[in-house]
Amino acid sequence: MDLGLAGKVAVVTGATAGIGLATALKFVEEGAKVALCARNADRLAATVELLRGKGGDVLGIPADVSKPEDVERFFAAVASHFGRIDILVNNAGTSMRGPFLEVKDADWDADLELKLYGAIRCSRLAVEHMKRQGGGRIVNISTIGGKQPGAASMPTSVSRAAGLALTKALSREFAADNILVNAVCIGKIKAAQHERSAAKKGKEPEALYREFARDIPLGRVGEAEEAANVIVFLASEAASYVTGSSINLDGGASAVM
Repeated sequence: MDLGLAGKVAVVTGATAGIGLATALKFVEEGAKVALCARNADRLAATVELLRGKGGDVLGIPADVSKPEDVERFFAAVASHFGRIDILVNNAGTSMRGPFLEVKDADWDADLELKLYGAIRCSRLAVEHMKRQGGGRIVNISTIGGKQPGAASMPTSVSRAAGLALTKALSREFAADNILVNAVCIGKIKAAQHERSAAKKGKEPEALYREFARDIPLGRVGEAEEAANVIVFLASEAASYVTGSSINLDGGASAVM
């Protein structure tokens, strides 16, 4: 299927590993131009080199989306280099969670700045370009915990729930401008953070993934490429009548739609 992405400019935040990297690779495969940002300059440079080796037209700018000045500098560079922005994937984020009484104000501030305000700032700047050029796509990466929070899941579950509200509100406000806004709610996906967690526990990553799989109806942990497939679909012409939706990508783990 031709997804109609050739020549489009896709911005992906937090793109040096896991879902962000897999998404950037998929965009390159589909012929899109890709702009990436991440906090680690060395990993970003390696990612840009990898994508260019796949034939991609790629721009990488070190930036922290929790800092307004970094976001503005990043988007100014993208606009200068490519001249337009068609797609934004708000992927930057980490998992910060703990018992409610142990989560400090500084933890709440850091999580909301990165996941919620980061998405707000990036979306604000992307929408300005999309309105001028007659449309665009925004895909916000969330988690199933944003819909179904558990105990000791804060601040992540709260910031993710706010991201889902942002997705719905933006989809309604900018539908007339042909800007489609959707979310992908991630369950258990193989990632470096899980592998680091396994190492701290003295386990092999696959042993940890087998533990996760016990609570997943499909019986396995997902691959980053599987998440990228859904994200890139939502950013494509194939999803031209999908907006204001959130898709669970969790192997059936969530109890809610």
